[in-house]
Amino acid sequence: MFRLISILCLLLISLLAVFRAPAYPLWLLSVIVQSFPWIFAALVLLLLFTGGYGGRYGLINALASALALVLYLSPVIRAYTTARGLGPKLQLAFRVIQLHGDSGDIDRINKGKAQMAAAQKSAAFQWQRMFAGIGAGAVPYRTLTYGSTDGINLTLDLYPAQQPGPRPCVIVIHGGSWAGGDSRQLPELNSRLAKDGYTVAAINYRLAPRYHNPSPVQDVQTALNYLRSHATELSIDSNTFVLLGRSAGAQIALLAAYTLQDSAIKGVIDFYGPADMVWGYSAPSNPLVMDSRKVMSDYLGGPYPAVPQNYLNSSPVVFVTRQSVPTLLIHGQQDPLVAYEHSTRLNRKLADSGVKHFLLALPWATHGFDYNLNGPGGQLSTYSVEAFLEIICQKQPS
Repeated sequence: MFRLISILCLLLISLLAVFRAPAYPLWLLSVIVQSFPWIFAALVLLLLFTGGYGGRYGLINALASALALVLYLSPVIRAYTTARGLGPKLQLAFRVIQLHGDSGDIDRINKGKAQMAAAQKSAAFQWQRMFAGIGAGAVPYRTLTYGSTDGINLTLDLYPAQQPGPRPCVIVIHGGSWAGGDSRQLPELNSRLAKDGYTVAAINYRLAPRYHNPSPVQDVQTALNYLRSHATELSIDSNTFVLLGRSAGAQIALLAAYTLQDSAIKGVIDFYGPADMVWGYSAPSNPLVMDSRKVMSDYLGGPYPAVPQNYLNSSPVVFVTRQSVPTLLIHGQQDPLVAYEHSTRLNRKLADSGVKHFLLALPWATHGFDYNLNGPGGQLSTYSVEAFLEIICQKQPS
C-alpha cells in the first residue's frame, strides 16, 4: 500500500512537468520538477523495482509508474525536439550576411555558416549535462555602488570577464514582481557568461510600491553611465552593452532597450517578461498563483482605470519601432505568472516592425524554468543566450 500511495503521489506531481501549476506552492514545485526531471523519474523506478510491480497492486503500480515516467521525461524529449535546428534558426534571425563580392566570398560565407550551424546543433541539448551540479565553477564577483538617490545606494554585482581586454558587458536585471528580489538571483548564468568572455553587471534597482515606473529604467541608465565612465578600469567595451532581464526585470530591460535611445545597447534578452501591461491587466493571472493586478498597481501607482497612461507607458510593445535593437524572447507556454501571450504579442510587433528577433518557445515550461541551467529548459535558454550574444557582440572565439 505504501508503494501504491507513493507512486500515485509521484504520478500527480508528474503533471507539473507538462501542465500549468494551479497554485503558488505547486508552481514552486513545478520549477523543481522541470529542472530535475530525472530525479523524479529515478524515484518512480526505485519504487517500482523494489517490489512495486508485484503483489496485489502490481498492475496498478506498473501502469501508474509508466504514465509518470512518460510525463517526467516528456520535457527531455521535447527539449531534443526544440533543439533540432535551433542554431541555424538563431543564425537566420540575427546574422547579417552581406551578399556582395565574388562567388568565392559568398561560398566561404555559406561554408562558415554551415559549419557553425552544425556545431551549434549538436550542443543545444545534451542529456548527460542534466546530471551536472547547478552551482559549479562560480566566478567571484564584487559589489560596487553605481549611484545614489533618496538616500538609497544603488549597487551592482560585477562578474569580470574571464578573458583579457575590453569585453562586451551584459547588464542583468532581476525579477521579483518589481517589489522584491535582488542581484543575487539565479547567479549561475552570470558566471557562465563571464567564463564566455563577457563582463556581467547584475544590478539592484528601486522597488515598488515606494517607486514606480520609470524609476527602474532610470536606474538602468544610471548603471550604463557608471559602467561607461569606469570602462577602462573594469575592462568593458563601452560601445557594447546587452540588457538581460527575467520576469519583472525583463519588462524593465525591454523598456530601457526601446526607450533610452542609447547606441551602446546592442540587444536585449527577455526571459518571460510582461510586454503589454494594458492587456496584462485585462487578463490577470490565477489569483491562487499571484495577484497580478495588485502587483501591477503597486508598480504603476494604481489600477488601470485610475492611471491608464502609466500602463501604456510601461508596455514595451508600445515602443517598438524599426530602429529597435535585436531582441531574444524566451518564454514557457505553461507559465502561470506571466502569460505566454505577452511574448507572442511582442513577437508579432517586432515582426511587423522588421526588427531582428527570435522567440524561443518552450511548450512544457513554467515561470523560472531556467533555475537549473542544466535542466531541459535551462540548456536551451542558455544556448540561445550564448548564440545571441556571440552574434550581436560579434565576439570572436578565443
